[in-house]
Amino acid sequence: MRYLKIEKDKTYEFLEKLKKYGKLYAPVKISDKFYVRKEIEDVKEIAFDYQRTLLPLKKYFLPTTEKMFEIDIEKSEYRENLEKIEPFVIFGAHACEIVGLRILDGVYLNIYPDIYYARRRKAGIIIGLSCLPDEYCFCNLRRTDFVDIGFDLFFHELPDGYLIRVGSQKGHEIVDENLSLFKNVEQKDIDAFREFEERRQKSFKYQGSFDNIRYILELTSNDKLWDEESNKCLGCGNCTMTCPTCRCYDVQDIPRIDLKSGERIRFWDSCQFRSHGLVAGGHNFRETKKDRFLNRYVCKNSYFYPLGTSYCVGCGNCTYFCPANIDFQKNLDKIRSNYEVIHG
Repeated sequence: MRYLKIEKDKTYEFLEKLKKYGKLYAPVKISDKFYVRKEIEDVKEIAFDYQRTLLPLKKYFLPTTEKMFEIDIEKSEYRENLEKIEPFVIFGAHACEIVGLRILDGVYLNIYPDIYYARRRKAGIIIGLSCLPDEYCFCNLRRTDFVDIGFDLFFHELPDGYLIRVGSQKGHEIVDENLSLFKNVEQKDIDAFREFEERRQKSFKYQGSFDNIRYILELTSNDKLWDEESNKCLGCGNCTMTCPTCRCYDVQDIPRIDLKSGERIRFWDSCQFRSHGLVAGGHNFRETKKDRFLNRYVCKNSYFYPLGTSYCVGCGNCTYFCPANIDFQKNLDKIRSNYEVIHG
């Protein structure tokens, strides 16, 4: 892998140059508690020390609402919505977010190839950014706190700039086209990188691993915790909407008022909605709130075998944005403790 350094006074100049590769999107602070990722006009707006955004990275590749195709009802024909996707740049993706995107890649590029997702994925340039965990983060338990593939460039914080890892051919091209902004990495930079990584590891609130948690969940579906916690749940779907790897969607055909044409759209759906499991005839595969609540825990802790990690990347978004203060990580800890008390 190729390593370079950019000093702080050159960083904004580089960010400005990124705009020539497409629209630049990056995190911006909008209140005391919240950040969003949006198109950047003034690069000085960019927040470098954020933990999470209201909507995760997936929104650029799997939009909240998307027209799939136009329908000509009279001719019984349809036309796919394959308008040109302009190139764009995402700056500031954290390691767990990039792993989350790789999980979506596995689903939408390999298992169920999706042309709409694939076209956006091809158009997007991903630039990662190191971070320090807050009390909600447990990506270390998921082994997603460091990423070695899935980005074009990755910025690691140094006292006087950033150590940059180049992760793709596109990343090499960007660096080579702006070479005057970069320097070679020196030993003091490597030492600073190591110190930052050590500080980052010590900053995690939780230590250990959740490698066996899926099996414990499957063996404890009758635990009283599921009744207690699901009773608190509002069923609002915030946990799935803010999750970087939740990918369920619904599809609707919308006829126009002339009843001669229409369009098919898809939009984000949530397994926490009662309607998600409802099928023709009125049967519901997950009738109760407890059914839906437990299903999410089992689903997120199932293994995504191609990457060797679970579908949960430990970002903490579901807990941070839950209006009922349901703590996903603490519930996993509790259920594991209850299991160990019973089974030793």
